[in-house]
Amino acid sequence: MRKAVFLMLGLIGLSATGHQNRCTMKTIKQYLQAQVEGKETPSIQYMFFDMDSIVYEYRSGLKDVKNNEPVDENTRYHLFSVTKTFAALAILQLAESGQLELDKPVADYLPDFPYRNGITVEQLLSHTAGIPNPIPLRWIHLEGEHADFQHDAFFANIFKQHHDQKFEPGTAFKYSNLGYVILGQLVEKISGQSFEEYVMKNIVERSGIDRKDLNFAIDSTNHATGYQKWLSFNNVIFGFLIDKKKFMGPKEGDWKPFQSFYNNGKAYGGMFGTGTALVKYAQSLMKPESELLSDHFKRILFTEPTINGKPTGMAHSWFTGTLKGNRYYAHAGGGGGYYVELRIYPELRVGSVILFNRSGIRDERMLDETDQSFIAERSISSNDHLLAKSIELLNH
Repeated sequence: MRKAVFLMLGLIGLSATGHQNRCTMKTIKQYLQAQVEGKETPSIQYMFFDMDSIVYEYRSGLKDVKNNEPVDENTRYHLFSVTKTFAALAILQLAESGQLELDKPVADYLPDFPYRNGITVEQLLSHTAGIPNPIPLRWIHLEGEHADFQHDAFFANIFKQHHDQKFEPGTAFKYSNLGYVILGQLVEKISGQSFEEYVMKNIVERSGIDRKDLNFAIDSTNHATGYQKWLSFNNVIFGFLIDKKKFMGPKEGDWKPFQSFYNNGKAYGGMFGTGTALVKYAQSLMKPESELLSDHFKRILFTEPTINGKPTGMAHSWFTGTLKGNRYYAHAGGGGGYYVELRIYPELRVGSVILFNRSGIRDERMLDETDQSFIAERSISSNDHLLAKSIELLNH
């Protein structure tokens, strides 16, 4: 009885602390507003969700500065490297169906594989193959060039230019866009479909997402223009990485706009989508025995490899981390004009997404700031439930 009382008192203390955390949730809107009002981005969208619904959402700013067009729930952004999570999922689906084996050499499936025969599918997935990662910001083409762009021919030339591996497969971790180009080709070889169509049929549609909200094509009616802040170091850097006269338009107020463009690498960064579409995708993936992947293969997807006993910091296309003691898996997507983060907390069965139409060239972990109060609230909810159970025990 005394133990139960002490337990109850301890939980009451936790709940009191929880009230403080609930109050801090008011600052989330202020933080998000400040991104637009402080001219850190023309627009921002943020959503925190559970398994069934969007718990909180916020959007503000302009998708088109010149024409003063505000963002809305249908506004789509470049997703860049968030696309890699779709590529990895496609590979795991093919493994689940018995069409490939993760521990087999890639060369068993792709006779023209441009690197050493010993590299396995799993090593490509986990970025432990030693394949180089030349800077990708030069690897874009304008919307008007897309119909004539030859994807495989372009990358065949890139592979020739960057054929030396950085280390022996399985001995280190190095993030590689080129590795995911090969995974996209592997999906096409085994499925007999284009990478884009495989993803649309087997991931987007099976997640209950409308094709117009998440796909590989620019739709000018709801596409957010990408921007780079005019007075910024990144704007100078872009002068060395891209042809600014070709890919960027005249200055618009504080911003330098990008012309509509495609990423050359469809499997490592070719998708466009809305925030709500990413929410549906993550919700579908989190469900037990998901329509996207069985629990067994989902455990493989979210297993973090180790090198010499040390974790690499990344599962199969999902970076790992913790926030307030809660484990998460995440991926950022960034480049010229756009920055996106997607995150899931598997134990709490919640997740979040944030989207900007301003450049991002590193993993900024913006969701560490926005998610804190919601994560605290989820922990408090669990404590409140435990408190109710303790009181129930005391009353018997």
